[in-house]
Amino acid sequence: MALDQSALLEVLDALKGADVEERVRQAATTIYQALIEAELTAVIGAGPHERSDTRLAQRNGHRPKTITTTAGDLELRIPKLRTGSFFPSLLERRRRVDQSLFAVIMEAYLHGTSTRKVDDLVKALGADTGISKSEVSRICQELDVEVAAFRDRSLDEQPFRYVFLDATYCKARVDHRVVSQAVVVATGVAADGRREVLGFDVGDSEDGAFWTAFLRSLKTRGLTGVQLVISDAHAGLKHAIEAVLLGAAWQR
Repeated sequence: MALDQSALLEVLDALKGADVEERVRQAATTIYQALIEAELTAVIGAGPHERSDTRLAQRNGHRPKTITTTAGDLELRIPKLRTGSFFPSLLERRRRVDQSLFAVIMEAYLHGTSTRKVDDLVKALGADTGISKSEVSRICQELDVEVAAFRDRSLDEQPFRYVFLDATYCKARVDHRVVSQAVVVATGVAADGRREVLGFDVGDSEDGAFWTAFLRSLKTRGLTGVQLVISDAHAGLKHAIEAVLLGAAWQR
């Protein structure tokens, strides 16, 4: 199943209000900052503390700048030069870059960064930034490692008595057809009342195999102690609960 850019942005919108949104915002800040520094390196001909005969200017600290994005405000640092000035051209075309950048992040959270989404980001940045495709790929690979640590983290530190399964819908391309798919977010409630997003995925909410695979992935990561699952009455879900979360009840 392939999610295009607009579908991935719908996934991001569906996650607003969950603690994943803050992680997405942090990831966006990290990537934007790395791209800004990469553009400056291309402009002045040298990286930080690098000795180079091609250096055209010296770095001289940063100034703060807040930008508004799909995932909220990001606090960035714009590099300053000892002589002359610099403003990243990638921020001048931010709407286009924004969409491609957040598509890369959401793809990373769902399945790992894809070459196609990285290529889309490179195109959105434009050739005049001077940032190479290999540099963009390197930055996105670092994101992949960070996201995988969250996506695959262990859930066995404490039991979650209650699990909420919330579904919103987006359009996705499946077998060359555009169909409605569910963005499912699993939120666990611990004994002390603390809530935590356990995981999320995109799939057919009327397909029992999707629910079985999703719940099994949570259990494999260490989910235990579930007494009650709260969700809408999706086809195949109750059977998946019985098969995977033994002893857990279901409530609408």
